[in-house]
Amino acid sequence: IKRPGAWTNESMLDEVLSCLLSLELVTNEAGELLPCFIHFDDDAQNLMDEWRLTVREWENTSEGLLLSFIGKLPGLAARLALILAFLDWASGECDEPREITVGQFGRAAHFIEAYALPMARRAYANASVPKDERAAHRIIALIRENGWGNFSSRDIIRTQRSGLKTAEAVNPALKLLEEADCIFADQIEVGAKGGRPPRNFIVHPKILGVPQ
Repeated sequence: IKRPGAWTNESMLDEVLSCLLSLELVTNEAGELLPCFIHFDDDAQNLMDEWRLTVREWENTSEGLLLSFIGKLPGLAARLALILAFLDWASGECDEPREITVGQFGRAAHFIEAYALPMARRAYANASVPKDERAAHRIIALIRENGWGNFSSRDIIRTQRSGLKTAEAVNPALKLLEEADCIFADQIEVGAKGGRPPRNFIVHPKILGVPQ
């Protein structure tokens, strides 16, 4: 990563902020302040309609928190286009906007598609994985960290790692790992005093990177 070759033009930022702060609400006949509505021009509306179809395709391949985020993108794009329109005006590039142009909405949509959405996919990737599967991944990490060739369910709980503090959280994850042949139950006989023995497991050598 290279250091920026130019510093922020603070005087330009002051001018932009001054322009934005000079904006006033519309006054009706009763002297009441009302917001000013900025509409999309025809081309911008058409592009929005087309982009909504793209967003719908993203929704069809998403779930959980990411799906909720994607559902809000059309509204986010509209608000971002409005911000860009007024930033263009405040920086002296155009007259005060009376409508949102196709170029302004296109820039907003491009920012979301090229940057905001990929970042959201990364941020929500772990959260979109089912709880038991996340716990299973944590157990694998714990096995590798400690070099366990065998372990018990109590060993995991004693670490008090996030998401692995109770049998209710650990046991479903252990079942997933057994089904995937990552670990194997080690049957231990009940002692003379009876009682339920701890659940013991043998780790598949590949999990520890040991060649067979």
